[in-house]
Amino acid sequence: MGVCEVCGLPKELCVCEDIAREAQKIRVYTAKRKFGKLMTVVEGIDDRNIDLKELVKTLKTECACGGTFKDNRIELQGDHKEKVRSMLMRIGFSEDLIEVR
Repeated sequence: MGVCEVCGLPKELCVCEDIAREAQKIRVYTAKRKFGKLMTVVEGIDDRNIDLKELVKTLKTECACGGTFKDNRIELQGDHKEKVRSMLMRIGFSEDLIEVR
């Protein structure tokens, strides 16, 4: 059983990830790829305090699509802006700080 270096609480009670979720400005938008295909892009998530591999896996499963994490942004195949927004709010990100374009 370890202690978090940031907040000093035991790992099971650590609140660093929850606090990080509430303070991030996230942008969700679509971009065109080759051959006119759409891609949903999620930017602004700080990868130091949040497990992005787990977040990408959850988003891909929820949207039933392929995707990846690269260049500090999550890319999902297809137009899933509203699904991603509602999923991020369910996970604990602040509704006011999620910008959908």
